[in-house]
Amino acid sequence: MKSAAHIKLLVLTLLGLAAAGLLATGCGSGEEEASPPPDYAKKLEGSPAPLAALHQQSNELLPGGVDAFNQRIEELNGFPAVVNIWASWCGPCRAEFPYFQKLSANMGKRVAFLGVNSQDDDASAETFLSTHPVPYPSYIDQDKEIATDLGANFGLPATAFFDADGELTYVKHGEFRDLADLREHISQYATGGE
Repeated sequence: MKSAAHIKLLVLTLLGLAAAGLLATGCGSGEEEASPPPDYAKKLEGSPAPLAALHQQSNELLPGGVDAFNQRIEELNGFPAVVNIWASWCGPCRAEFPYFQKLSANMGKRVAFLGVNSQDDDASAETFLSTHPVPYPSYIDQDKEIATDLGANFGLPATAFFDADGELTYVKHGEFRDLADLREHISQYATGGE
């Protein structure tokens, strides 16, 4: 008959192996492949001036907080906007990033795309953007002030949608699971079905 200590050790060992297996399958090897971007220059050539100004700031992390962000939304009056609130440490943010890369290239001549890099350090965000470039800037939001102002304070990622009048129409909390879902949200909450 086995002792209680022996059974306890066996149970703990099995639980440890099960946890290790879950971590291995959930996290992969820890290596993340770079997300190859579309040819932004070609796809976005001839963009209207307010959108071209965004494209000229591609991958930049911009300071200024809520005031600078709100000023930019005002400057985009006449164009719907999609704002991705992300962080380099956020796995779901990283998973959905290729959808923003693709749609910002395909729709960036008529829809403004912006990022808000929330609760992240600049060096990590810059490293991530070097392998996952986008044709728009992200506002630095270390203290989560922009995210809170947008009502996106329930975790990351989140995406805010503005209509062409600069009105916030919807904030989606959580990851987009596929390209079609993001496209549908843009149609419904930013472009009015265009």
